[in-house]
Amino acid sequence: MPPCSNKDSQGEATSILTQGETKGYSKSYVDNFSREIEKILTLVDSKKWSCYTDIYKEYSKKSHSPGFLRYKRTVIGAIEQFDIHGRYPDGRRRHELFERGSYPLLSQEFKSIIDLYCEVERKRGKKLTTIYTESHNASTFFLSLQHKGINSLDKITEEAVLSIFMSPDDTLLRSCSYKKNVAAVLKACIPYHSETCPQVLSFLPALREIRKNIQYLTPEEIQKVKGTLADGGNQLTLRDKAIGILAFYRGLRCCDIAGLTLDSINWDSDFIDIRQQKTQIPLELPLTAVTGNAIYDYLTSERPSTKSRYIFVSQHKPYEQLKNRSLGNVAVKIMKVAGIRQSKGDRKGFHIFRHHFATALLENGVPQPVISRTLGHTSPDSLESYLRADFPKLKECAINMERFPVPKEVFSHE
Repeated sequence: MPPCSNKDSQGEATSILTQGETKGYSKSYVDNFSREIEKILTLVDSKKWSCYTDIYKEYSKKSHSPGFLRYKRTVIGAIEQFDIHGRYPDGRRRHELFERGSYPLLSQEFKSIIDLYCEVERKRGKKLTTIYTESHNASTFFLSLQHKGINSLDKITEEAVLSIFMSPDDTLLRSCSYKKNVAAVLKACIPYHSETCPQVLSFLPALREIRKNIQYLTPEEIQKVKGTLADGGNQLTLRDKAIGILAFYRGLRCCDIAGLTLDSINWDSDFIDIRQQKTQIPLELPLTAVTGNAIYDYLTSERPSTKSRYIFVSQHKPYEQLKNRSLGNVAVKIMKVAGIRQSKGDRKGFHIFRHHFATALLENGVPQPVISRTLGHTSPDSLESYLRADFPKLKECAINMERFPVPKEVFSHE
């Protein structure tokens, strides 16, 4: 629908201004809309705008700050909402113009690449959140190229691509994960763009992936957590203990603990059967006595009466399924009761329990493929972060320094 392209639309759009006082808008608020509407009405024919997105694109082509563009997107979005849906700005939330992100601003060819990638990967069964992240990064990549005057794949140059990742002084502007996401989109489209996609892929720089050292539970902290989860007289509820035990002794992700239903526990066969939320792949884990007893105690002695099929529910009505953030609060509570990890910057989430579970299996000589299956990993590389924290094994790789004499002054404090 062309924005405000006729007298009727003009009358509707300008009524947003005449209603200023009755709607409680301030004069400056009305003036902002007045200037924008007047500009739209003046330029709509000469600019050949066909929708409100085109109006915003006009601003994005010029050098403006992110704050300015965000403000324009909000104002134009509010005008669009009123013109098309008759909704007045309510002063409480933003009326965003079109879907957020870089995709709406892309050229038709770049949009078609993103659309093709999404279609291909959905059919392959890739997780929707992964598709979103990869397509979003690729959209920002293509938009950066557009800002350099490049609107199609065959016009992309190595120089333009490198300038997106590296500054003139060789400062890294984009991460290795960003490059991988862009590459994933291009690779998916190779069968349909056999010449241009491989060429653009070859332009992507070789970046070294940087990983931070992951905090891990010390032997002292492990004993304190075990004591806290086993002690019946501490400050934890039966629900919180059961959740903590599942995370500590089974290594389950928060989302999978929250997603456990009454049907997930096979009491006859002593197994936990779930479909992982992160990968959508089925996972079967042994139901040990410690884990089974903790869940049973909660179900029979504390869980409120509810029709919900989820095992872990809120403690207050309407007794809904626990959210991931609620499980995060449980992790913080367990560590507080245990008296560990209370300093600023300490890692407190349940993933550190999952990390402990993996390293404990490694230390006990469990083969890596078995650990990967137990953790529900789809890629063997996912175990690398746990291997880096297996310090007993890392010490075995240490080189004896006796072959490399070091002068005493190296260790001198003077």
